[in-house]
Amino acid sequence: MRAICLYLHIHQPIRYREYSVFDISNSTNYFESDYNSRESNERIFKKVAEKSYHPMLDLLEQNLRLHPDFCFSLSITGTWLEQAEKWDSELISQIKRLVNTGRVEIVGETYYHSLAFFYNLEEFEQQVSMHEKKVFELFDVKPKIFRNTELAYNDSLATWADEQGYSGILAEGWDKILGWRSPNHLYRPYGCKNIKLLLKNYRLSDDIAFRFSNRGWKEWPLTVPKYLDWLKMDCIRGPLVNLFMDFETFGEHQWADTGIFDFMNNLISDWLSLYDNKFLTLSEACDILDVADEISVPDTITWADAERDLSAWLSNKMQISAMEQIYGLREDVLKTNDSTLIRDFRLLTTSDHPYSMCTKYWNDGDVHAYFSAYSSPYESFMYYQNILHDLRYRIRKIQKNK
Repeated sequence: MRAICLYLHIHQPIRYREYSVFDISNSTNYFESDYNSRESNERIFKKVAEKSYHPMLDLLEQNLRLHPDFCFSLSITGTWLEQAEKWDSELISQIKRLVNTGRVEIVGETYYHSLAFFYNLEEFEQQVSMHEKKVFELFDVKPKIFRNTELAYNDSLATWADEQGYSGILAEGWDKILGWRSPNHLYRPYGCKNIKLLLKNYRLSDDIAFRFSNRGWKEWPLTVPKYLDWLKMDCIRGPLVNLFMDFETFGEHQWADTGIFDFMNNLISDWLSLYDNKFLTLSEACDILDVADEISVPDTITWADAERDLSAWLSNKMQISAMEQIYGLREDVLKTNDSTLIRDFRLLTTSDHPYSMCTKYWNDGDVHAYFSAYSSPYESFMYYQNILHDLRYRIRKIQKNK
């Protein structure tokens, strides 16, 4: 047997607006901005829905109808689900249809796409619980597999997920943790009893997610026959190829005119046409395959940047300060019992916010700049600081009135 685990991550943050110092104590509107502004959540969501969400969901639904052996896994953040319910409910209806086939599973994660695990375990668990409830409310399923925000993973997280009863957990198949081993097997996280570790085959995943339209890449253009040869060769190292990528790879990161949709459509059918080839959901892979070895990951890895660590979110003083400040407010925020204030606090924990403050490669105009809604990391930090000042003002006001 040779199998592909196709896992796609769907997320859109709820971005904070250009909140000025003059807004402090005068406006609690942190997130809603003019439709035509750079950081407009509605405008961005509708744009990506047209370019990516609708056409890719249509493609996946069509392939589920055509190929009884096709299946895949999705993770969907709470912030994306809220925006879809508000601005494009057909997306929710379509995902419901996919899940109802029994061949599409939903993966568990934090509701607000946060780095809470590294700051406050209680907050992390509450956000995971909120996500689980939302997924059950909308799709009537309970996640069996867990992925942390940005695929951030270490031994401690695996132990937590094992104790929670998840059958599998996801991580980057990074060379530094694998050594001579292959990402095409399941592994047992260090010190765990039951949970299995599924590792992203980052080379084959990133060939699609990042290199597909790169005319400077020596393998451009990437054709389905060429990619199938790579898959078959890679399966010599193990039977399971984990293709993990952002859903927005299709149509947003790689535009339709690159041929990305035709490529994926043909890849699915051509892969299944070959003898003994399969698609598996993540939980099916955990049910079918045994672990090959135990792997320890004491230091946190992620699926971002060349370093594969948390430096995309926590490498400079602005990012570190912003996250320390927001989590430092948690106890006082929760004590207010103000549901609106608590929601604002949690929206401010979304990992996209410190990401927009990253300065690692800003001058090179790389992916960090492309995905930021702000003119610079420093402006993003300034707006965030102004919001934190107003958050503290609201807390003091409630405390004073009690």
